Amino acid sequence: MCFGDDARPPLPPVRGGAVAGDDMVLTSADGTELLAFHAHPRGPSATGVVVLPDIRGLFGFYKELAQRFAEAGVHAVAIDYFGRTAGLTPRDADFAFRDHVAQMEPANVAADVGAALAWLRALPGATITSTYTIGFCLGGALSWRQSAAGHGLAGCIGFYGRPDRAADVVAGMAAPLLLLAAGRDHTPVADVEAFAAGVRATAGVEADVHVYPEAEHSFFDRKFAEFGDECDDAWHRMLDFMARHGAAGA
Repeated sequence: MCFGDDARPPLPPVRGGAVAGDDMVLTSADGTELLAFHAHPRGPSATGVVVLPDIRGLFGFYKELAQRFAEAGVHAVAIDYFGRTAGLTPRDADFAFRDHVAQMEPANVAADVGAALAWLRALPGATITSTYTIGFCLGGALSWRQSAAGHGLAGCIGFYGRPDRAADVVAGMAAPLLLLAAGRDHTPVADVEAFAAGVRATAGVEADVHVYPEAEHSFFDRKFAEFGDECDDAWHRMLDFMARHGAAGA
């Protein structure tokens, strides 16, 4: 498991106040309804992100993370993975997520991401021209996979993802990647670096790796004060990645 119930996203370098977020239900291309949560900056923004959770699906950490992105000036939608097998029930501490992870299919995740992106791009009063995905653990690799899903993304960000979960789509990748790795994670850093090198060589797209040598899996959590500098740096890298590739796309 990645984040626990007491985990809290680190605070971003605030660039504008966020309005309150809210739950919603999206409809995927096959008609499946899925849980989601949205949050938006107070001021104008042309940037949007789809947040891909860890194996527990959409719970409190990721809803708050969407709000933190809004505080940083980014429209955000966090989605759930399990609409097809678990319906719209809450993803609380009693949710048997492992039963549902076993039934996940990458094509369905891509369709659900597509539904979130379509919702963002159709926001009334906003013109979103640059969209991204970000994910953690299982969601990290799923975020990287979206580079090859034909979504027209400006970039895909993943924390401590397993490269083998995205290796089969490397040849089709089109959006640049940001890979944030923990040096003391159970996934060897060498595997992440080799995956990134393969993306560059095979797909010809940017794959930027940054390793936090002393950090552990799930270090991006406000309760781990010892990783405060790493969390601050990760926020800056994510926002700079978005600004750089958004500007390039525009």
